[in-house]
Amino acid sequence: MRVVMIGTGYVGLVTGTCFADSGNDVTCVDVNQQKIEGLKRGEIPIYEPGLTELVIRNAKAGRLHFTTSLAEVIPQAQCVFIAVGTPQGDDGAADLSALWKVTEQLAPHLAADAVVVVKSTVPVGTNRGVYDRLKQLTGREINICSNPEFLKEGCAIEDFTRPDRVVVGVLRPEVAETMRELYRPFLRTENPFLSMGLESAEMTKYVANCMLATKISFINEMANLCEAVGANINDVRRGIGHDQRIGFQFLFPGVGYGGSCFPKDVRALIAVSEKHGLKPQVLEAVDEVNDHQKHVLFHKLRQHFEGNLSGRKIAVWGLSFKPRTDDIREAPSLVLIEQLLKAGAAVTVHDPVAIENVKAIYGDRLTYCAHHYDTLEGADALCILTEWQEFRNPDFEYLLHKLKSPVIFDGRNLWDPQQMAARGFVYSGIGLHNT
Repeated sequence: MRVVMIGTGYVGLVTGTCFADSGNDVTCVDVNQQKIEGLKRGEIPIYEPGLTELVIRNAKAGRLHFTTSLAEVIPQAQCVFIAVGTPQGDDGAADLSALWKVTEQLAPHLAADAVVVVKSTVPVGTNRGVYDRLKQLTGREINICSNPEFLKEGCAIEDFTRPDRVVVGVLRPEVAETMRELYRPFLRTENPFLSMGLESAEMTKYVANCMLATKISFINEMANLCEAVGANINDVRRGIGHDQRIGFQFLFPGVGYGGSCFPKDVRALIAVSEKHGLKPQVLEAVDEVNDHQKHVLFHKLRQHFEGNLSGRKIAVWGLSFKPRTDDIREAPSLVLIEQLLKAGAAVTVHDPVAIENVKAIYGDRLTYCAHHYDTLEGADALCILTEWQEFRNPDFEYLLHKLKSPVIFDGRNLWDPQQMAARGFVYSGIGLHNT
């Protein structure tokens, strides 16, 4: 199938590359000439394990192409995916300006039987709006499809090629069959292909992310309560996770969620609810709890050092909002760094892949270390913000040797409090009782 992917951000590039890898002829389009030229050279603008090799292989095979010209490729396309960004606007709602601009631009070139697929995360009613606008611009009925993505950064290729489910929203059943054919290579294990209305598909994306965000905020709030009453959240988590109605997924306490999806989507659904005269009490609480959780490690540090962090040297392990990505959008690490700098502390940081992104924000206000052990030299405390695999089993004797004070604030509960105390550390996690 001839596919055009408009937008070479995280979703567009992964989706387009995976479609090419299954034998389709895919052209990715972007307005950024520099990015397109880099992609032609095999330079990938995002960090995603396995993506570079996949892009280079499919480009070399002639199945994956890159261009800045919509007019060149839209007329031959059977499926045109819109995967442009929909960032959070000042009012909390999604900013759809890029999507509407693309809609206007592709209309004159669209083949009569082409399917326009909105892959971007958009509020309810947007796909129908795109349909109406394209009909107005072309003077004919347009095949429209909502196809929300459910990719997790760090394992997006696995998620795409082995999906839990594929969701499409359509106005006509024939469009669903076209999409079923496109996705058929990824549904060989009988995972469901779910066809529904446009509005239901749009809501499915938001509700899924908001449900997961709710689980995270809930377990974080319970972790703080466990710490206050002398319970251990890891024991509690095991106690509830074996209940099949609850399960273990997204029940790991920490310093809050970040990234490009959960914060934006929770706030966007809040804005949609308010627009329709509803008060989204649960969603507002989810967002509020998550914002509070990002401050927890700083409060622990300030309490430990009796309110005075000026002149202290604090080491930070992990800058990305989660492991296996360089994405620092809404990352808890940035909240902690900002607070530490404001308090007069010196901050040394390490992350396997996200250092350059943080350096672009803070410049020489931080000390950047190529190895995580190097951050510890003379440090008064270590803070762990991201659960990268290489942080899980370090040389603890070396940590004791490098740190000025054997103090660790672990925002991801990587280690056992009793074992850490036995090793000689002052150790504080999230929701852990140390005795």
